[in-house]
Amino acid sequence: PGNPVDLAAVVADVAGPAAAAAQERGVRLAVAEVPAEAVVAGDARQLRTMLGNLIDNAVKYSDPDAGREAPRVDVAVRVEGDEVVLEVRDQGIGISEAHLGRIFERFYRVDRARSRATGGTGLGLSIVRHVALNHGGDVDVESRLGEGSAFRVRLPRWREP
Repeated sequence: PGNPVDLAAVVADVAGPAAAAAQERGVRLAVAEVPAEAVVAGDARQLRTMLGNLIDNAVKYSDPDAGREAPRVDVAVRVEGDEVVLEVRDQGIGISEAHLGRIFERFYRVDRARSRATGGTGLGLSIVRHVALNHGGDVDVESRLGEGSAFRVRLPRWREP
């Protein structure tokens, strides 16, 4: 299944540059400390891409309002028994229930006009799901229109062979 990958390192690699990009858009990226035991088996490059896509989406769909506090994107990793859960939560526009079942499909777009404006390929979330499945895990989403979304990737925790 691959080598042990320390998610603290993956988060550190991705969150630094992402925080700067978020700030330019008026969004605050808040990263919780990653527990040392958050280690999964896999490919660090793929996991960085996956996390990068999740953060990128969360920032892209957060709409800062002048005079209001900057919307936050929260990144947190926790260990739950044999699983490591990586969560990216935003306070953005949210996703309607009609779209929720399909957002992980390739090229599926909730909002075509916005995708054109932000230059999305429509592949981000399908890549996220692909990487999660590749690592023996899965991804799910909880979302409310106008309140934001929370994407959770569950991956099996690294076990010493």
